[in-house]
Amino acid sequence: MSAQEEVIAFLSRAASYGAPDGRVERIESHGSLVFLHGERAYKLKRAVAYAALDYRSLSSREHACRAELRLNRRTAPQLYLDVRSINRAADGGLRFDGGGPVLDWVVVMRRFPQTALFENLAVAGQLTETLMERLGVEIARFHAGAELTPQFGGPAALRLVIEENHRELCRYPDLLDPGARDTLHRAALAALDAQAGELDRRRREGRVRRCHGDLRLANVCLLDGRPTPFDGIEFSDRLSCIDVLHDLAFLLLDLQHHGLDALATRLLHSYLAHAGEPEDCRPLPLFLSLRAATRSFTLACSAGRQHDPALAADKARQARVLLERAAACLRGVDLP
Repeated sequence: MSAQEEVIAFLSRAASYGAPDGRVERIESHGSLVFLHGERAYKLKRAVAYAALDYRSLSSREHACRAELRLNRRTAPQLYLDVRSINRAADGGLRFDGGGPVLDWVVVMRRFPQTALFENLAVAGQLTETLMERLGVEIARFHAGAELTPQFGGPAALRLVIEENHRELCRYPDLLDPGARDTLHRAALAALDAQAGELDRRRREGRVRRCHGDLRLANVCLLDGRPTPFDGIEFSDRLSCIDVLHDLAFLLLDLQHHGLDALATRLLHSYLAHAGEPEDCRPLPLFLSLRAATRSFTLACSAGRQHDPALAADKARQARVLLERAAACLRGVDLP
């Protein structure tokens, strides 16, 4: 058994949290495992490597945990509580914050019900214009105070996103129409060329900041009655240091994908009304298109991992819908 396998077994036992009769639930993602016990959630970075992250070393996982705590406290200080070590005790067992060798690290968070996620509220038809108004205020406040990062962003960075999206979309020729995919690629590059000057001006004038980076409905919760973004990207400056409208675009896209166009419009108007300075939305269609393309290949990949044929078919359908939405955004269709 590897050291991390021992840690996973330790975190899976209720006794590890001082409650031998309790229950531990587990949520898995490609980069993390979250263990839910009582009123707390314990997030472990998996010892894996992907194109954008590498958590194989203990030091990299510690660094990522501490960065996650620091960065996400900007939007959710009441949710992100601590970073704790898991150590080898003298008797050979594992302990939180022990005195022996460190085996791994976890981010400790306040637990909240899954029904509080905006993704689930959208599915349940419980998102409202009032919530969108308040969410727009929260994001505008966050962006206004975020660190300026002019060394990132601009047309060069977006060209990388376009090429990465195209490369990933090409992996699924049986699911995503190659003609539609290649047409989107050409249209995105043309839109980028047409707006390159504006995008570079925005970068120079401070619109590229250390943002959330993954601002989807699944990464916003209703906490103590307040819309609260969480789980921002800590592992890649390239993905988190982006134009503020590129950050906002993910939420707008998600709302549109759920058929909630009116709420997307309300969110955008709230954000613009509370932004720290006047905002020019001309690049927004390109940002929406990039987000839609990213979601398309992500869902196409997920479709191939499903064991349930009905779930696989639904994800494949959504991937195709998002590929078309990516193209429609560049044609000026279905914008907030």
